[in-house]
Amino acid sequence: MDLFNRTPAVGFEQPFEMLEACHERVQRSLDLLARLIDHVAARGHDAQSRPAAHDVLRYFELAAPHHHEDEERHVFPRVLAGGDAAQAAAVQRLRDDHRRMGELWARLRPVLQAWASEGGGPVTDELRADAAAFRALYARHIPVEEGLVFVAAKGLCDAAALQAMGDEMRARRGAAATMPR
Repeated sequence: MDLFNRTPAVGFEQPFEMLEACHERVQRSLDLLARLIDHVAARGHDAQSRPAAHDVLRYFELAAPHHHEDEERHVFPRVLAGGDAAQAAAVQRLRDDHRRMGELWARLRPVLQAWASEGGGPVTDELRADAAAFRALYARHIPVEEGLVFVAAKGLCDAAALQAMGDEMRARRGAAATMPR
């Protein structure tokens, strides 16, 4: 399964749209995680489970940390500077979510690493609970970002700020420009 080629490409010149496209990839990766757990529970490890585990690992080890850092560097500070108490409370909850996501991922990662290799253990109740909590956390998190925090932050950005944000995001990833300005 090619997990990463189903979302239309959005470039760094549209940083908020890129952040939202990342949310689509997060959801697909979470869905793949759920299907993978069900597959391993029903059939054990096989030629399908190993690459699926690798795909989930790749997303949450590489792309997700960049995404969270983008939000922490560029989105949350703008919203906090806006001075709205409800938005500031939302940002604090989102930051707490990021920490909790990291904790849950630290428990899921070793299982997926084992599953991505030739080895791998069984599906446990603890694994199912951690995966369900991870998915539920993102399910609550993403709508707050997209419906409140991204909207507020984008409203505080002019064209130069958007360009600087996209340029910094690109530079941190070592990516070449994808679109002419």
